[in-house]
Amino acid sequence: MIDNESNGVVSRPILIFPGGMPRSLEYLKKCLRDGQSVIGASSLEYDVSRDKYPEWLYLPYITHSDFDKALKLAIIGFNIAGVYSPNIVVWNYLDRVLKEIAPSIALVNTSPVNAELAGYRTAQSHAHALIKNPLPLSVKEIAKPSISEIELSALFRHADLIPGMCDHEKLCVLCEIARYSPCGDVVEIGSWWGKSAFILARLAHCYNIGNLLCVDPWSNEHLVQNDEKGLVDSGSAQVDAEEALMVFEMNILPYDFNHINYLRMPSVEGAKHYGKHKNATTASFGSTNYSGHIAILHIDGNHSYAAAKADIVSWGHFVVKGGWIIFDDYIWPYGDGPQRVGDEFLADNHANIDVAFVMGSALFVQIAS
Repeated sequence: MIDNESNGVVSRPILIFPGGMPRSLEYLKKCLRDGQSVIGASSLEYDVSRDKYPEWLYLPYITHSDFDKALKLAIIGFNIAGVYSPNIVVWNYLDRVLKEIAPSIALVNTSPVNAELAGYRTAQSHAHALIKNPLPLSVKEIAKPSISEIELSALFRHADLIPGMCDHEKLCVLCEIARYSPCGDVVEIGSWWGKSAFILARLAHCYNIGNLLCVDPWSNEHLVQNDEKGLVDSGSAQVDAEEALMVFEMNILPYDFNHINYLRMPSVEGAKHYGKHKNATTASFGSTNYSGHIAILHIDGNHSYAAAKADIVSWGHFVVKGGWIIFDDYIWPYGDGPQRVGDEFLADNHANIDVAFVMGSALFVQIAS
């Protein structure tokens, strides 16, 4: 028996089998964080994952005649409280055999089928809802036909796999404004890990809008926003900009159809480069040409008033008639920089704006066509 004491509570171990699967290793980390005792097991004579576990045992394959006996001995010998298995075949077998050899012991996870497919089912549900009930935008232009439900499902699913703050509500709006977008470049100010960049790149490709340019210094220095209580800045101090750029490239590269690139520089400097060169060249994405005319401008850089103001001043004049400007975090609990800039833009340009609305936390503006 290898009980673990945590805060005075004795924890009987959970058996993780097979121990080397990715989901098994994820569950192992959770158990270790929570102070839950675990034992890893495998049917391989040598499993490279065994050293990751505090305790380890060998079990025959479930097809072997000795498996049931070996499992029962392990449950008794180690006083096992439950079993975790992410393998569909193994889970199904254990679900049946545990009732026979150890009725008091149960699987601690539901069917792996549900775990594996939950994200896909959720994505399909979001896509179906958007197809059935498209957002009613008061736009003059005729919308392009929506991409198919399976394409929308793929968009939702893969967006969910990338960390970031772009929620489903904003994603739905991006899907809709892409249908009303003119041709031109899609420019994002502030990309970080690449969640919204992926969405914009995919929509730009599906609706034949244009190439995506991401502008971000990926610099810890430029993350400082001087938010009122320092909550954002204290969180930003815990992340590494170099790693963020690597994560961005890993997230975006598989979706590049020679239409994505980035400028690793501050927004104002990036605007000057864009206006002069209309090109971006990086080792990962090669060389990408741009038209110099922006169809969709997504402003999501530093949220201080001065930085957000510099973004719209530097980039706004590139947006074509009928094009869209998105002021992300227009509603932001840590400061009012984006909202002040957005309100000033609306006041200064109301005669040249066709549509303006807030959805979620973002302000969406369409320039008059």
